Amino acid sequence: MSSRDVTDDSAGAAGSAVQSVDRAIQILEMLSDAESLGVSEISRRLGVHRSTAFRLLATLEARNLVEQEERRGEYQLGFGVLRLAGRITARMDIVKDAQQVCDELTAELNETSNVAIFDSGAAVNVSQATGSRLVSVTRQYVGQRTPLHATSTGKVLLAYAPAEVLRQALSEPLEQCTGNTITSPAALEEHLERVRERGWAAAAEEWEYDTNALAVPVTGQDGSVVAALSITAPSFRMTQSSFPALADVLKRHARQLGARLGAAV
Repeated sequence: MSSRDVTDDSAGAAGSAVQSVDRAIQILEMLSDAESLGVSEISRRLGVHRSTAFRLLATLEARNLVEQEERRGEYQLGFGVLRLAGRITARMDIVKDAQQVCDELTAELNETSNVAIFDSGAAVNVSQATGSRLVSVTRQYVGQRTPLHATSTGKVLLAYAPAEVLRQALSEPLEQCTGNTITSPAALEEHLERVRERGWAAAAEEWEYDTNALAVPVTGQDGSVVAALSITAPSFRMTQSSFPALADVLKRHARQLGARLGAAV
């Protein structure tokens, strides 16, 4: 067999696998629009042989994504779909509850507050409330991916992340966002140890000049850190000497958010 034959066979196998995934997704979409469907109807809609549809359904059933009705033998969505959807629902709950806590924190301090979660190597802001001072941080952060090593929320999420996540972050180049950004992996590792010791993280003009930020962890129902709550303000007003006292305020609000998410108070 030539190398070309091997390549063609591999490409064909990959293409077949992708087609099977696409058909499986189509089945889930069909069952989301109908109470239940039989194998014959599913094969007709897919345009495949009945045996092909049955194999796809058997695979989905093994993963609890579909289940067969005993009475009619038709298929419907299984509870595995509910389990997957639950992950999204949990994230939506964080967004809803986080917004209320951000509103309360900003009402107390009159500074911009944010809640961020970890997502694929970055801190992603999911909620924000903006202070009303004449000079305030008004930039819209919701939905923005921010660097873990240069932001207060990112440092909190990284400090309490699983060991493999921390190792990955420390093995990659650390972008220098400002002249104050920590770019040494060893220095960052030492810095994160201090974050864990004192329970808060700060970014003093490390991501943006003239802007300081302070963040604390938010724990979920199982006691793990699921988010970071922060405030951001001009550096002339939120000085480094004010960080410890402000951290106490943030921790109080973080406990409230954690309680909303099911954490023990």
